[in-house]
Amino acid sequence: MIRHIVMFNAEDPVDRDKIFEGLKALESIPGNWKLEVRRNLKADQLGNAIDVVVYGEFADEAALEAYKAHPIYQDTIKVVRPLRDLRIAADIEI
Repeated sequence: MIRHIVMFNAEDPVDRDKIFEGLKALESIPGNWKLEVRRNLKADQLGNAIDVVVYGEFADEAALEAYKAHPIYQDTIKVVRPLRDLRIAADIEI
């Protein structure tokens, strides 16, 4: 199993909702996996707050690649990339 964790920070705080709504569309991608898009509830004391987190569980690399190849995923990139300041991604095998 692969856990896919991606964290986003808005370049401009007024775009936080747009980023969240854009990423929320990822949950509609059909597949046999778990995917959640959530707002971060805690601000970092150093000022490096993460605004939105995408968390997924995929059976294997093929499932993760199928998710990333879906047109909704590609559309989401077009919406979110211009609005984000930071994107941190990690894929860990468990």
